[in-house]
Amino acid sequence: MEQKKRVLIVEDEKNIVDIIRFNLNREGYETLEAYDGETGLALARAEKPDLILLDVMLPKLIGFDVCKALRGEGDNVPVIILTAREEEEDKVLGLELGADDYITKPFSMRELIARVRANIRRTAMAAPSAPERGMSAGGALTIDTAANQVYKNGAPVELTLREYELLTFLASHPDKIFSRVDLMEQVWNYGYVGDDARTVDVTVRRLREKIEDDPSEPAYILTRRGVGYYYSAR
Repeated sequence: MEQKKRVLIVEDEKNIVDIIRFNLNREGYETLEAYDGETGLALARAEKPDLILLDVMLPKLIGFDVCKALRGEGDNVPVIILTAREEEEDKVLGLELGADDYITKPFSMRELIARVRANIRRTAMAAPSAPERGMSAGGALTIDTAANQVYKNGAPVELTLREYELLTFLASHPDKIFSRVDLMEQVWNYGYVGDDARTVDVTVRRLREKIEDDPSEPAYILTRRGVGYYYSAR
């Protein structure tokens, strides 16, 4: 029997934790709970969950700092930021720190479950394999699709799951331009966009910082102004 996926809920409001836990359990997920940032970070390190639902305003350690600490340690577990704030800078900051997604309170359980499912779907990693077994992405980049690992000049590049999926999607369609709406539907698996399209811009920027020699003059992921993004096959 396939092992159940585990979701770590880090949220200081017990009634919200109870509702999320009930709905996730009903969908077949196991859950772990923490009511402050320090406990959440400790559980993330010790238990290695498949996904983290992470509130921003937490006692002892705020959610942004928890996310920053995990990413700094090379932990690429999918993280969905939960925030009661509408400010654009909060959403962008979470993504800049390495979160894969955000959801603004109040949210419906249907939306939350959809985002959990979309973010967790490809977290199972295959055994590492040699870079030459992967797909050449052109130039100095190699994508090892068997191990979900990207190499630049033979050295591994640490990407979040979302960054990896965005890169492999664009690289598998060289020179084809995708709008933000296209990418939200194809990579994020969301059938709606609105303000969420900003997520694409931030993820592209983070990805460029990791794979480009000069992110301000990208050679791989290019922008067609007013249209979208594409992967250069040159």
